[in-house]
Amino acid sequence: MSTLSITGIQTDLHWKDRDSNLKMFEEKINSIKDKTEIIVLPEMFSTGFVMDPGPLAETMEGETVKWMSRIASEKKIILTGSVIINDNDQYFNRLIWMLPGGTYGYYDKRHRFAFAGEDLRYTPGDKRLIASVKGWKINLLICYDLRFPVWSRQSPEYKNDQATELEFDLIIYVANWPEKRIHAWRTLLQARAIENQCYVVGVNRVGIDGNNNNHNGNSMVVDPLGEILSESVSGPEIFTRVLHKERLEEIRKNFPFWKDADRFLIEL
Repeated sequence: MSTLSITGIQTDLHWKDRDSNLKMFEEKINSIKDKTEIIVLPEMFSTGFVMDPGPLAETMEGETVKWMSRIASEKKIILTGSVIINDNDQYFNRLIWMLPGGTYGYYDKRHRFAFAGEDLRYTPGDKRLIASVKGWKINLLICYDLRFPVWSRQSPEYKNDQATELEFDLIIYVANWPEKRIHAWRTLLQARAIENQCYVVGVNRVGIDGNNNNHNGNSMVVDPLGEILSESVSGPEIFTRVLHKERLEEIRKNFPFWKDADRFLIEL
């Protein structure tokens, strides 16, 4: 059974300073000694979580996407994180899944954080992105999506009204989740792993942002039983974890709770 090596970069961000953030992340990526296949950056990694997208938004032909393509190609890894994108005069909080050859997929954040006014500035996405790597299926989501279990939920394939195959093996959440609500972050990452019987990786930032919100990280890797495999409690940290498909399949075989799940459709 295959393994999958994932590296998360938990770090402070330079507020509204793309060039400084890209330089910082390149230095951190160059410092990674562990063999890895996927590198995960936080939400809005080039700017911080800002609600004035106009001056900061880029197109898909902009400098940040070009930088992601270059880094992925040079390091021969998959690079992911979310960026402010202007697409046809609409602003999106867009996660980009950049492959080593320069091709990419993307996911636009579905659940906008109305508490901070994100719903007034950004357009919601209307579809999920489930990527495939070495036989692993990966559901890619952003921060506030974590609070909405239906959007994160497995939708198995069925044959003769029997669930036969799960939709994904891993969920990745990129985030700017503040310290004052970190209990919800930790609890929900474990909940999403347990209910979906999959691995979950959550990569958060640290430091104080331009709105004086403190972030203490708590980036986590959780196994399909909800056990925490690693947690970056506070401060900048680069962590690499190897996920094992054999362990995943063993859990699903021994505890086939997923076969008893309700069938549903999401109406957008």
